[in-house]
This record gives sequence, C-alpha cells and structure tokens, in this order.
Amino acid sequence: MTAPAPASAPASALRSGLSDGLAVMSRNLLKLKHQPGQIAATFAFPLVSVILFGYVFGSAIPIPGGGNYREYLMPGLFVMSTVFAVMGALTVIAKDNGLGVMDRYRSMPMARSAVPFGQTAADLIIAMGSLAIMALCGLLFGWRAHNGVGATVAGFALLLLLQYAVSWVGVFLGALAKNEETAARIGPLIMPITMISNIFVPTDGMPAILQTIADWNPVSAATAACRELFGNPGLPAGDVAWPIANPVLATVGWCVLLLVIFVPLSIRRFRLAGL
Repeated sequence: MTAPAPASAPASALRSGLSDGLAVMSRNLLKLKHQPGQIAATFAFPLVSVILFGYVFGSAIPIPGGGNYREYLMPGLFVMSTVFAVMGALTVIAKDNGLGVMDRYRSMPMARSAVPFGQTAADLIIAMGSLAIMALCGLLFGWRAHNGVGATVAGFALLLLLQYAVSWVGVFLGALAKNEETAARIGPLIMPITMISNIFVPTDGMPAILQTIADWNPVSAATAACRELFGNPGLPAGDVAWPIANPVLATVGWCVLLLVIFVPLSIRRFRLAGL
C-alpha cells in the first residue's frame, strides 16, 4: 500500500518547489508597484547611457576598421546593463535579510530553494523589459542589428542567459550580506569588471597587462559575442585571445560555469543560514 510513496516523493517535492518559487517571484514583482523609483531608473538608464557614452565620448573614440561608434557601443551597453543585474538580486536579498523576511521564509513550510529560484526568475522577467527598452533607445539613436532575425534573437537570448547566471551571483552575495547597507558597499566592486573590458574602447590600445585582463574578462567575451551576432562594428581581427576569437562559445561557457558554482552555493547558503 505504501510502495509508490518513495517514487512520488521527488515529483511532489519538485511541484512544491516550483509552486513556492512562483509565489516568491510574484511577490518580488508585485513589490515594484510600491517602488516607482526603481521603475523610473530602469527606464532612464538606457537613455542616459546612450546619450552620455554615445554622444559625449563617441566623437573622440575611433573604431578599428571604421563604423558608427553608437553601433559599436550598444552591444557593450546591453552587456553592462545585464551584468549590473547582480546588484538587483544582491540588494533585494540583503534588504530582506535586514528586515527579517528571510527568517520568516525559513519558518514557513516551503521549499528551501524557492527564494533563490523565485528571485532569479523575477530578475529575468525584469531584464526582458529592460533590454527591450534599451533596444528601442538604441534604434532611436542609430543602432541596428544587421544579421537577420535569427542572429538577433540569439544575441538577446545570450544576454538573458548571462543575466540569469549573474543573478545567481547576486543572490549568493546577498545571502552573505546582513543588510542593505552592506550590499551598497559591495556594489562599487562591480564597476571595474565592466570598465576593464572592450565595452567602450578596443582593448588593443591598453597596456599589455590590462589588455590580457580585459580580453579574458567574461564581459569582453559577451560584448564581442553580441557584436558578432548583431553584425555591429568592432569585431576582433588577427591574433587575439581565445575568448575574443570565440566569443559566443566563451560566453556560454562562462554562464554555465557561474551557474554550476553559484546555484548550489546559493541554495546551500539559504538552507544553512540561521542554523
């Protein structure tokens, strides 16, 4: 009479985890109604970035092989916006830690993986809207994708994969932080990762050490991958580092590596916190 129970237990646990994760995702999305500042920042960031970097800096930066600087820049801005998603997850989890929300979650009969999965799912949905807004801004200011619908969809899918991976990094760091103030101190450490890369300028003009760091930076690989898929200027030529020569494969590899490391770490951290 009880023989089927062990076989059905994993399926029941999976259903419970998915249901709890969807509930956490809905809760995090519904909170945006009460945070108009965050919504406004999501809309303003693409416009400010294109104007600041595309027009203020663009006239002074030559592109190898020629081309429109704003077309060179937009893939990098897509990637920068995606990488900054780590701050969203970091801040939300750290804030919930400080307010005691996480302790409340742990006292409830819910799957222990629901919070990190729900948070990263909510971040992914927000990222879709953010990328759509940024793409519209880019189109208004002269950016175009030249390689057809298939390559364009693949480019945005790669960006969403990268966003999902870095969101797990943010969840783990947020679980380590005790409150929002601690998260705010961690945030500035992300800036050098985006600056020492090929987002704004080609790396071949950098000092040798910085060029090596930039070429092996996952941000540079993702930016080069988007330029390749969208058909934008700035594609590498000659003898370059492997991630820059194979940017799509390198970006997928970096994403898989981040997920393999930080998904179990994040879930384990949430399970053990407070014990």
